[in-house]
Amino acid sequence: TYLGRPEGDWARSSAMMMLGNGLSAAGHDEDALSVREAELSLRRRLGDSEHNILVVQSNLATTYQELGRLEEALQLERDVYSGYLRLKGERDEETLIAANNHANLLILKHFEEAKALIRNTIPVARRVLGEGHRLTLKMKKIYAEVSYKNPDATLDDLR
Repeated sequence: TYLGRPEGDWARSSAMMMLGNGLSAAGHDEDALSVREAELSLRRRLGDSEHNILVVQSNLATTYQELGRLEEALQLERDVYSGYLRLKGERDEETLIAANNHANLLILKHFEEAKALIRNTIPVARRVLGEGHRLTLKMKKIYAEVSYKNPDATLDDLR
């Protein structure tokens, strides 16, 4: 197990991430949450790179979402997206993925914010990734969902 490895050992961090991913994939989200929180704490304590911390935060946000802790997931995904914007800029694929993940959570409650984020991000995804790229298409799907799931949407919004 990772517990026998020194704290700063890369194999320990890698094992923690794999364990969290495996527990999550098996539907053991409460257990995955404990591992992901411990991994984030460890990486922060060791001064790991901002990129690695953002990856762990994104995984943690997904676990929060699976557990129905949507506000915590939303805040963490917002932080991840902001972090990637600051670290890599808006034209980076990881930043676009973070925007997509953030918008996916926003459509559950915050329609206008989700719509604005996706409306601003789709043109960047088109330029950087191309019109037919999987992520660009996902963003278009989210934009459509935001439009039809919003109970306050007008006919003009749906056109």
